[in-house]
Amino acid sequence: MPRTTLLRQLLQQRHLTTHEAFAAQYERAAARLAELDRDPRLASLQVSPRQFDRWYGGELLTLPRPDACRVLEHMLGRPVSELFSTAYDGDSAHDRDEESSTGRQATSAPPPPDDDENPLDIVTRTRQLTASNADDATLAFLDSSLEGIASRYEQDGPYVLRPQARQVRQLAHTLLDGRQPPRTRRELFRLAARASGLLGYMAVNTGDFALSEAYCTEARELSREIGDLDTDLWACGTLSFSLYYAGRYDEADACATAAVERAPRHAQCIRLLANGRARALGKTGDQRAVEQTIGQALRLSDLHEVPVGLTSCISFEPYGRARTLANAVTSHVALRNTAQVLREPSTSTIWWSTRPPPGAARSYASTSPPRCCSSARPTSTTRWRWAVRPCGCAEAHRSAPSTNAPVTCTSRPGRGVIIRRYAIMAMSSVPGARSQRPWPWRHPRLRRC
Repeated sequence: MPRTTLLRQLLQQRHLTTHEAFAAQYERAAARLAELDRDPRLASLQVSPRQFDRWYGGELLTLPRPDACRVLEHMLGRPVSELFSTAYDGDSAHDRDEESSTGRQATSAPPPPDDDENPLDIVTRTRQLTASNADDATLAFLDSSLEGIASRYEQDGPYVLRPQARQVRQLAHTLLDGRQPPRTRRELFRLAARASGLLGYMAVNTGDFALSEAYCTEARELSREIGDLDTDLWACGTLSFSLYYAGRYDEADACATAAVERAPRHAQCIRLLANGRARALGKTGDQRAVEQTIGQALRLSDLHEVPVGLTSCISFEPYGRARTLANAVTSHVALRNTAQVLREPSTSTIWWSTRPPPGAARSYASTSPPRCCSSARPTSTTRWRWAVRPCGCAEAHRSAPSTNAPVTCTSRPGRGVIIRRYAIMAMSSVPGARSQRPWPWRHPRLRRC
C-alpha cells in the first residue's frame, strides 16, 4: 500500500501524478539549477518511470542520490528529509480513510504559498537585471573617439574619418542589443546619437544629402528618447546645414526656426541662428531678417560661456563668437554686401561687441597682417581675414606696441574661416580666387558660400 509522504501531497496539489508530467518539470528544474550552480552535470539528470513510482509511493528505504535530492529541493522548495517523511497526523487520517474505502478526504497539510520563491532565485534575478555588457571604460572610449573625430575633422575630412565614426556607431548599436542598467543604456543612446550626427555632417561634405538627412533623423530620435536636448538641437542644426547645401533654403530656415522655438535660450541655438537661419535667409535675400538673426545669435552668446576662439566646425560645443561672426560673413556674402563685409571691424554691423581695444586696432584691422603672419599675401580682403582670425596668439597681437612689433605666432585660422575668405575674394573679383580650394576633400557638388 502506498505511503503518504509530503512529496506525494505536493505532487497531487500540482497535478504531477503521472511520470510524463513529473519528468518534464523535474528536467526543467535540473537545467535551471545547473545554470544557477554552474554545475552542468545536473542538466542531464532524468527520472525513470520505476524511480518515479518508488518516490511517489514512498517505497524508499534511503534517500535518493545527492544530485537528485538537490533537484527535488530546488523544484519543491522543501528539504528531502521532509519530502520523503510520512505526512502529518491529519494526513494519517486520510490514509486510514483510503484503506477503509469510505471515500472521505481528510485535511491535508497546508501547501506552500504559490508566490513563495527561492531566495537564490531572487538574488540571481537581481544580478541579471543590473548586469551590463558595457562598463565605464567602454563608454569613455566611445566618448573620446567621438571627440577625437571632431578635433581632427577640419584637418583630415570625412573620407578619412568616416570609417572610424561608422565603427563607433556600430559598436554602440551592438552594445544596445545587449543588457545594461538604465544609466549605462542612456549613455549608449547619447553616444549612438552623436555618432549618427557626425556621420550626418560628413555626408553633407561628401554631397550625399539623402544619407545626411537619414543620419540626422536617427540622431534626433535617439536623443529625444533620452531627453538629451543638447544633442537633439545639434542634430537639428546639422539637418538645417544639409538642407542649406542641398539648395533648400526655405526648408533649412524652417528647420532651424522650429528647433530654436523649442528652447530659445539654449546655447545650441547660437549655431541654429547663425549657421541655420542667417545663412539661409541670406540666400533668400532677406537682409533685415539676416541682421536680426545675427544680432539674436550674438546676444545669446553673451548669455553663455561660449568657447574662446574658433572651434571645429563639427564640434558639439556651442558656437564661439568667432564662428558665429564667420557665419555672419557668409550671410552678408550671400546678400552681396561686399562693402559691409570688407569694412573696418570697428564700424561694420557684423562685428558688434568685437571691436578691438585701442592700440590693437592696427594689428587686427590693418591692410597688412602682423609680422608673425607675414607669409600671407596682402590683398583687399586681408583686413577681414585678420579681423576674424582667432589664432592662439591673439593676446600677443593685442599687446604688441605696433603692427611691426615682432610677435611669434604658432596657429592659423580654421578652415571654416579660410573658406569664407575665399568666398569674399571671389565676390570681390580677386584674381585666382575661384580656382582655389581651401578644403582639398570638399565635394564638388557643394555650393561655395
